[in-house]
Amino acid sequence: MHESTAITALAALAQTMRLRVFRALVGVGPSGMTPSALGALLDVPASTLSFHLKELMHASLVTQERDGRRLIYRAAMPQMNALLGYLTAHCCEGASTVCATTPALDCGTPCC
Repeated sequence: MHESTAITALAALAQTMRLRVFRALVGVGPSGMTPSALGALLDVPASTLSFHLKELMHASLVTQERDGRRLIYRAAMPQMNALLGYLTAHCCEGASTVCATTPALDCGTPCC
């Protein structure tokens, strides 16, 4: 991951509603969510949600798929993992065993 890509992703997540949207999508996993379900969950108006989803898509943190008339949004797990990898690449001066045992970096789920 390039530094500019990491900065774009971090900037997208540095806003309360976008962080909430991203965390909700990470939480539901590969099934994703429709904008209406996401809006109801987060109690956010459709126009506001649309703006934040667009910003997350621009940062490649969220993907969009059309299923008939519905749109399904999903967290882009490979991009999230790449960002985490970029942020921890020089963890503890290369002592990766230390970082691997840090609870915040090793959540024990397949996405991490």
